[in-house]
Amino acid sequence: MSDQLAVRGIEVFAHHGVFDFERAEGQVFVIDLVLGIDTRAAAAADDLTRTVHYGELVDAVKAAVERDPVNLIETLAQRIADVCLGYEVDWVDVTVHKPNAPIAATFSDVALTIRRSRP
Repeated sequence: MSDQLAVRGIEVFAHHGVFDFERAEGQVFVIDLVLGIDTRAAAAADDLTRTVHYGELVDAVKAAVERDPVNLIETLAQRIADVCLGYEVDWVDVTVHKPNAPIAATFSDVALTIRRSRP
């Protein structure tokens, strides 16, 4: 059994993308996380050390998004999932939003969601 902890709307300015101008100019990426965790021990003890410290997790995710540019949001989502799985979580859903993707049409968002779990 796992509970769900969600952190949504993490905005990070980074330089990912296939096109040279995306890498040069950068853009905002928005990250949503849903973590599968068992919160019973933390709740019973009222102890932060027995759950995911989401402030620290967000800092780690932000740092992962800001480093080394990649071409694809698929690669970026996997990087973020790997960071999250370094915490005491059973699984993670990562959504990477690219609201300013270079598309020659009116649109509201481009988003990729992946789910990864411990082996």
